[in-house]
Amino acid sequence: MASPLVASLTVAAAALGGRYMIQAWQAFKTRAAVPQVRRFYPGGFERQMTRREAALILGIREHAAMEKIKEAHRRVMIANHPDAGGSHYVASKINEAKDMLVGKVKGGSSVF
Repeated sequence: MASPLVASLTVAAAALGGRYMIQAWQAFKTRAAVPQVRRFYPGGFERQMTRREAALILGIREHAAMEKIKEAHRRVMIANHPDAGGSHYVASKINEAKDMLVGKVKGGSSVF
């Protein structure tokens, strides 16, 4: 007598658990997307700019395409341009970062 009762309770519990999981999954899929907070790199500039630092300044990957580098440079430069109240020092670092990633060195020669 106890075996059919235990079996039926087990099946009922599994069905209710499955129903709950399906409802939870549906609610998870339809929830609003939470905007992620951008985390900025803590710390100052290095003495000699590296490709990593240049990529961090522009907010792109180290080996990004030329088009992405120019787009990122334009976006960051608009936000930090000295004529719009930005710092000359930061603007120079942004330009230096672009030159580093593009492959230009002071004097116009190529790194490669």
